Amino acid sequence: MTKHIFFDLDHTIWDFDRNAQETLLELYEVYQLKTLGLQSAIEFIERYTENNHRLWQQYHLGEITKEHLRQERFRKTFLDLGIKPEHVPHQFEDDYVRISPTKTNLFAGAEKVLAYLQKKYQLHIISNGFKETTLTKMHLSGLNPYFTNVIISEDVGVNKPNKLIFEHALAKASATKEESIMIGDSLEADIRGAQDFGLKAIFFNPLNAEKPDDVEWQIFHLEELLNHF
Repeated sequence: MTKHIFFDLDHTIWDFDRNAQETLLELYEVYQLKTLGLQSAIEFIERYTENNHRLWQQYHLGEITKEHLRQERFRKTFLDLGIKPEHVPHQFEDDYVRISPTKTNLFAGAEKVLAYLQKKYQLHIISNGFKETTLTKMHLSGLNPYFTNVIISEDVGVNKPNKLIFEHALAKASATKEESIMIGDSLEADIRGAQDFGLKAIFFNPLNAEKPDDVEWQIFHLEELLNHF
């Protein structure tokens, strides 16, 4: 019987791509990127999104550091789009990290679903996000009241899919594997990480990506959880 539900935050509850887009549209104007030769804000955002997703996959697996991720994602984006290294705006990353966590767009139905689930289960966050930005997102988006525990990989010392972060999360929640379930968007970090540890997992798949055979349970909208719990 399920008693504890563990959620990922970014790309699962907090709409990372939408919030990033809002931030980058603002910074495109602030930095007057058109004058650098970047004629399309959308092309810039799309290339950043590709680079950022790839780097986060490497970070999940411990292949790169937080510092490398932050140094590389915009530098590579500017270089990919033809900007010379000496013209890359070095404060861009700092401004992005300052502004983006203040955005409060959640996936459709998030608050309704969390309010419903909170009445029946203990809810928790397990995030590979950076500590300061994760806490800011939780606070400004009004998410703290829904969750009993917020487990952040920087505090634990390992990232999902490492089993140690799941062990830590269950211990902090005084939960067992049998009464717990993980919900997240990352096949590697959230779903396979949880399943390899022995937890049931639900793949949140809003982009309708192809579901691998080893993934048993997926949803496309958060409100589908209202029918499952």
